[in-house]
Amino acid sequence: METKCCSMKKKHHKHILICLVLLCFSVIALGQQVAKDAILLSDYLTTLEQEHDIKFSFADNALENVYVKPLDLQSLTSKLDHIQQNTDIVITKLSDRYYSLTKVSTVSICGFVLDNFEQNTIPGATVEVLGTSLTGITDTTGRFYMNNVPRTALVLVKHLGFKPQFIEVEKLINTAMCHKIAMALSYQELEEVVVSQFLTTGLNKLSDASFELNLSKFGILPGISEPDILQTVQALPGIKSVDETVSDINIRGGTNDQNLVLWDHIKMYQTGHFFGLISAFNPYVTDKVSIIKNGTSSIYGDGLSGTMDLRTSDQLPIYTNGGTGFNLISGDLFGNIPINERLGIQISARRSYTDFLSTPTYTVFSEKAFQDSQVDNESDFYFYDFTAKVLYEIDQDHKVQLSMINMSNNLSYFETSDSNAVNGSNLNQDNISLGTRLQSNWLSNFTTDLQFYYTQYGLDALTISNNESQRLQQNNLVKESSVKLITKYAVRKNLDWINGYELTETGIENRTNINQPPFASNIKGVIRKHALFSELQFTSEDSKFYGRIGGRLNYFENLNTFKEYILEPRLNITYELLPNFKTEAMGEFKSQVTNQIIDLEQNFLGIEKRRWILSDGNTLPITKSKQGSIGVNYDTDKLYIGIDGFYKEVNGINVFTQGFQNQNQFNGEIGSYAVKGAEFLINKKNNDYSLWLSYTFNKNDYLFNSLTPSKFPNNLDVRHAITLAGNYTIGHFKLGLGLNYKSGKPFTRPDADDPIDNTVFPREINYEEPNRSRLPEYIRADASANYTFVLGKTIKGTFGASILNITNRKNTLNTFYRLGEDNSIETIERLSLGLTPNASFRLRF
Repeated sequence: METKCCSMKKKHHKHILICLVLLCFSVIALGQQVAKDAILLSDYLTTLEQEHDIKFSFADNALENVYVKPLDLQSLTSKLDHIQQNTDIVITKLSDRYYSLTKVSTVSICGFVLDNFEQNTIPGATVEVLGTSLTGITDTTGRFYMNNVPRTALVLVKHLGFKPQFIEVEKLINTAMCHKIAMALSYQELEEVVVSQFLTTGLNKLSDASFELNLSKFGILPGISEPDILQTVQALPGIKSVDETVSDINIRGGTNDQNLVLWDHIKMYQTGHFFGLISAFNPYVTDKVSIIKNGTSSIYGDGLSGTMDLRTSDQLPIYTNGGTGFNLISGDLFGNIPINERLGIQISARRSYTDFLSTPTYTVFSEKAFQDSQVDNESDFYFYDFTAKVLYEIDQDHKVQLSMINMSNNLSYFETSDSNAVNGSNLNQDNISLGTRLQSNWLSNFTTDLQFYYTQYGLDALTISNNESQRLQQNNLVKESSVKLITKYAVRKNLDWINGYELTETGIENRTNINQPPFASNIKGVIRKHALFSELQFTSEDSKFYGRIGGRLNYFENLNTFKEYILEPRLNITYELLPNFKTEAMGEFKSQVTNQIIDLEQNFLGIEKRRWILSDGNTLPITKSKQGSIGVNYDTDKLYIGIDGFYKEVNGINVFTQGFQNQNQFNGEIGSYAVKGAEFLINKKNNDYSLWLSYTFNKNDYLFNSLTPSKFPNNLDVRHAITLAGNYTIGHFKLGLGLNYKSGKPFTRPDADDPIDNTVFPREINYEEPNRSRLPEYIRADASANYTFVLGKTIKGTFGASILNITNRKNTLNTFYRLGEDNSIETIERLSLGLTPNASFRLRF
């Protein structure tokens, strides 16, 4: 029985083997028949030339690997039509005997867009042929069809809620069966934009009352010939600079060191070039900027007065693009380069040419920076910045980014006084920062964001005076590293729960060396900060209500002096009371351990120098703030009206960080300041123009219990600020005009009855009560214009021009006093920029 079974199995296997062999021979024979029927088109054309006494002209590579199956056709016309219908060749009749052949450069494509999970069709998906103006939308069956599509192009398919797909045209060429395109779901949350255009295009107000600057869509603002990030944010109410710099921005009466500035999630300790007159961040690689004045998310630490979060693009470049340009200070270039479908890089570089070329803009900048010098001076100054970013998509749910920024300012400055004494200064500022980020989608409702950065900032200053008999050397070094993990869980459709942990270690060193009289100081400090944060975000289904509530628990540890826990609650609520009417209520507690000492200007030939220091728990405690605000706004497509009232209190400030230049500048007392203020804005706009009027009121007072009097106006107490401005667009031409007014900031005069104290040595100035007097009002008119033109299918050019302070008004920014060599009182006035022209030219490809 077993033998029989085995015999049956062998016969069965034998039959299967015979069938497989016959099938293989059939396939081979069929292939030979197909190969026999189809011949090279070039050979077929030779036959036609002999049969019909005609001639064909074509490029050899155009017919390479092109086959055609000859049919039993009689007429020449039918044979030529057969070739065109079955190949990518177009035949053009030149005469009765001569014909030309060209390979089709465009094709017809079609496809079906489907859900990757349910395999349901997706109607309404956008189909875009990159590098062309061809776009389409899938029909109710998810199908799309396009003609005249370049064969070498790339097709982008996208739909809200799905991850975009990039497909080569060759894979979509129209055949009997259209190509199926599976779209994976995307769980990335998009922020709701409340105002689509705020003052100018590219500047938006979001649902949480923060502001977002989109540099790629930026329009124009008065006085700016091309985008400058830190100049642009000063167009918003409540954000100004009392000394016309971008490195000393005051948000609601706070000092610049109380602003948190992030670049690709890296904390920056240097923000300006040329002593703060130019932003240190290249706007052409910065994708978006978030500006937050209150109601900050618990994700952010530091930033008692405000937060500016600058980010480069997180999207992989699809095709190579970039640009280059120059203005009257510097030149730059940038590029976005795809390496493959999962890897891309972004790169930019900028350098000034002020060390070998003097322009009208540089001359005005120099006059402002060095206006406290003596008779003759020589300066050699330049700056540069460089950025690079690598983006790698591991798969659809995990992507990695690596960012780097390097910036530098270099100055050599010499002056000759009336007595022919030669003094000199060297000042170098350098910053290098590295950061990496891993974003992961683990589940449809759970994501993580892991971030790490290292940043290092250094300032080296050398002052040589009295014909090199005295040398003062100062060094400031900041090293900071941080790791942060953010988790986001979608509890339900409109409710997100965000949690995280952050560890930051900051080390700061300050060194001072003087040869005459001999003095040396080296102060180092390290603080570690552990932070746990959590918050809930809720948006109603009708989008009328938005709420965010959360907080941070910080643990500060100074390795030598103190340890402290600080709880920081945060609140942000907006609600649409009536159609187009929305109210906002916000509050926050914050703390920080880094501050800036402002060195006296006369110590460095009139050039301001700021040095970072750490809280030590004694002479400088941890600085803490609390702020609350409430506002209401009316918003339509054509009109925005908004008003906000706020109160802010900051405790733990030291007079060394406030820039006093009176009887309190050397005391080192600890105190606080409180600001009561209101901000109003009305903005009328349409597609062609935008007009706005803003008004800011601040009452900003110090409180130092150990001083007399204990309460007096803050150095930044600018009570009233008004801006009237607008821009207008005519085709490719844009024009911006603006007028700025600010009431004078306070300063301290010498006592008119007893100006000098002769009872001490060295003699001192007797001052009246601190900040009792005020500077004259500040008025400045600005204008700017640019024109965009097309040089080719992929190249655009832009000419820009701007003028700051059209009237050349001499505004006084600061006034202070010092004793001269003959013990007479000298009055030192710092003046604003005079009439400052600038021009730019850019190419974008």
